[in-house]
Amino acid sequence: MKYRNTVEFQVSGDYALFSDPVTRVGGEKCSYHIPTYEALKGILQSVYWKPTFVWIIDAVRVMNPIRTETKGIRPICYNGGNELAYYTYLKNVCYQVRAHFEWNENRPELEQDRNEHKHHNIARRMIARGGRRDVFLGTRECQGYVERCEFGAGRGWYDETPGETAFGFMYHGITYADEAVLDEDRGKMTVRFWRPVMRQGYVSFPPPEACKEKRHIHAMEIKQFTGQNCSGLREFEKEGEGE
Repeated sequence: MKYRNTVEFQVSGDYALFSDPVTRVGGEKCSYHIPTYEALKGILQSVYWKPTFVWIIDAVRVMNPIRTETKGIRPICYNGGNELAYYTYLKNVCYQVRAHFEWNENRPELEQDRNEHKHHNIARRMIARGGRRDVFLGTRECQGYVERCEFGAGRGWYDETPGETAFGFMYHGITYADEAVLDEDRGKMTVRFWRPVMRQGYVSFPPPEACKEKRHIHAMEIKQFTGQNCSGLREFEKEGEGE
């Protein structure tokens, strides 16, 4: 489904590490075979973010074959020094992403900034420029590169793959107190899970509130934005200079 404020982009990189939380217990990290909802949302937030709205990831298209590579890493220990660990990365990744934004109803103090046309156009310009901040594919050492694309255009590796590919029980993302939609999630930090299925390279994401398998981690307060330029008008004027 395509919304009026939909954005489409392609993100690629030499390596990616969308960590399975289960593999972090012993210091080892192993990537999921596809990007998580939260990782794609983080990429889009690096491109353009405002507390006025929340990015919703609609779908991702896997363009390159899913391949992994294991490396010996010497991460820093919590008590100092280094230790030896093995990280399993995805190699030579490329994804097409479709997303849209919705107003954050938990931010009534930013209601005057709800200008769909403004935010949509800024987001599209930031995608064309590769984003405002550095883009990472799951972790700091995996640099990503963003560019404009038409979602579904071009040839993908799994275009002619029949049937479905299931990836089992998988981490979806975190719902923070200031993004909660359901009453049961308000005032809490909630971790979500789901069971993704890929069809001919496409994976469609359910919205956060549709994830039935979740767990409340702890109570959480909403940070208030006061005494700042919350309207975004000065920022918008700066973006328009010289165009």
